[in-house]
Amino acid sequence: MVFLVLFCFSCENTESNKDSKPTQSIKEVKAKDILGNKDYLAISFGGYRKTSRDQQPTIAELKEDMKIISAMGIRIIRTYQTKLAHASNVVKAISELKKEDPNFEMYVMLGAWIDCENAWTDHPNHDGEDEVANAAEIQRAVDLATAYPDIIKIIAVGNEAMVKWAATYFVQPRVILKWVNHLQNLKKAGELDKELWITCSDNFASWGGGEALYHTPELTELIKAVDYVSMHTYPMHDTHYNPSFWGVGEDEQALSKTEKITKVMERSLAYAIAQYESTANYIKSLGIDKPIHIGESGWANASNGFYGPDGSKATDEYKQALYHQLLRAWTNEKGLSCFYFEAFNEPWKDAGNPGGSENHFGLFTVDGQAKYALWDLVDQGVFKGLTRGGNAIKKTHNGDKATLLERVRLPETKNALTTW
Repeated sequence: MVFLVLFCFSCENTESNKDSKPTQSIKEVKAKDILGNKDYLAISFGGYRKTSRDQQPTIAELKEDMKIISAMGIRIIRTYQTKLAHASNVVKAISELKKEDPNFEMYVMLGAWIDCENAWTDHPNHDGEDEVANAAEIQRAVDLATAYPDIIKIIAVGNEAMVKWAATYFVQPRVILKWVNHLQNLKKAGELDKELWITCSDNFASWGGGEALYHTPELTELIKAVDYVSMHTYPMHDTHYNPSFWGVGEDEQALSKTEKITKVMERSLAYAIAQYESTANYIKSLGIDKPIHIGESGWANASNGFYGPDGSKATDEYKQALYHQLLRAWTNEKGLSCFYFEAFNEPWKDAGNPGGSENHFGLFTVDGQAKYALWDLVDQGVFKGLTRGGNAIKKTHNGDKATLLERVRLPETKNALTTW
């Protein structure tokens, strides 16, 4: 990834020199230094507060968000596209914060969105690409990475751009490979920092960890070309689509409600780990040694669809908190980065359906309430003096755990569950 130059000021406290000005020292931080480093926790970030992305967050709002995220101990954020002002304003917000406080540290995994030809229409051509739009996305990413090498450490070409269920826009691996190679060539030519890391962020199956239809020569070349593999895994979605791990076992009936949920969520983590291991094993089978990090994984706390009380009963703040805790513990112990999805609720994602799960993946609500996963940080006072939209950071449910637990539903009892 890119060299990042932080200006740290050190003052000598000797009597003879106590009025001297600070001197600059240079701290170089590279992608290889921060990925997999538990001192540089990562999160996915969208700062949209309204039901439409036509209303872009301001730099002042993004600075507010960066302070909150930093207080959580996060040091790397992930963005998704460059066309709208959001990504460039995020980087500007971080740059301003660094000027205000030389000790402020936040780095960016910059996403460049990739579409197929005729994407988002009734007749997408998945064998072609929207070359004009994709080239513009990549060029904006290059321009930002060149302007802010101290902040942008990773460029991700595409987000879930190869997985077949992205039916309105997915492309073939050769399209991603083309743009990855383009960026790698710019590094070789000295037009991008040689320490900038290039990846694609996609579903585990797209990286070979699932069906054999993804196992193509083009994918092999792509795996070779990226600096690391950014892999997504979402057990929450599979509580509906593949619920082999989801449910309360018959042998668990004597447990308390919270103990039952803990068992369920431990199986959910094991399911995610199995997808990681399947991907890693496939890549190793190709004779390729490549780092793998978690580009996305998360858990919504609400759903009026497949995952809610009338569906798989997966979504509530208690289960969300357990998944966050378990996933962070595993990735930290394993030496993996996890761009946990996500920091704040984003109501534009399913604007016509406020109860839709896509609106509720954040660890914070839009108005800055910390969900149960972060209650301990509120207790520790890490958010003291910070606000979102003028609201002080406080706990959801007024901090009443009993009220929170009343809303937690147990999934169905099953006599056979897969042990991953």
